[in-house]
Amino acid sequence: MKELRSSWKNRSCLTAEAFFAGLVLVSIAAAPAFAQEETSYVYPNQEVRIANLPSLTAPSTNPSAVLATAVETILHDKGVCCGKDSALEDAVRSNPPSLKELSVKLQGRHVLSDGRHVMVNAEYVPQSSITSDRMIGALLEQHAPLIEWKSHLYVLYGAIFDKTLYSTGRAQFAIRKLFLRDPRFSDERSEVEFNRGADDWGKIEGFMTLSVVRQ
Repeated sequence: MKELRSSWKNRSCLTAEAFFAGLVLVSIAAAPAFAQEETSYVYPNQEVRIANLPSLTAPSTNPSAVLATAVETILHDKGVCCGKDSALEDAVRSNPPSLKELSVKLQGRHVLSDGRHVMVNAEYVPQSSITSDRMIGALLEQHAPLIEWKSHLYVLYGAIFDKTLYSTGRAQFAIRKLFLRDPRFSDERSEVEFNRGADDWGKIEGFMTLSVVRQ
């Protein structure tokens, strides 16, 4: 009888020890989850614009002329684009029907009139992959993208947006307005605004960023 009581007592102690050990393990496992919980701070109505962007007007409303002027606006390097004997003249004036096809033509190595080379990085983003983070990220890096909206080509040069900053350092953006330049016009019609609250985001067909490195 004493042995039975002793055995029951030992089992009770072991059970209690296992229970408390389990609690400790659960607490240890849960601690990182609580430690990693993000807090966020919202900064509304932030604004970004491309500095020193030239205001160029296409010589005609012909799509190839508009496209060449738009590319020249964002690169502002006549040796690269887009006049006679420039590195990208043939690619841009071949009148590709879409930004996607233009990005394929521009991507890679091109030859300057003096025989030197430039490396062009053309990144096209289709409508299904366009995000506020991508657009605002390009503007913050002072890259003015080309944007197709309602079948027209524009230079995206600024935006008003909300910024959410998380305690982990991650940032997230929500676009309120986009500032666009229409290279077909030289008057007030050249300034166009996309309002996220009123305009259809789905009608932005795509956008493309360009960067050039002389070699």
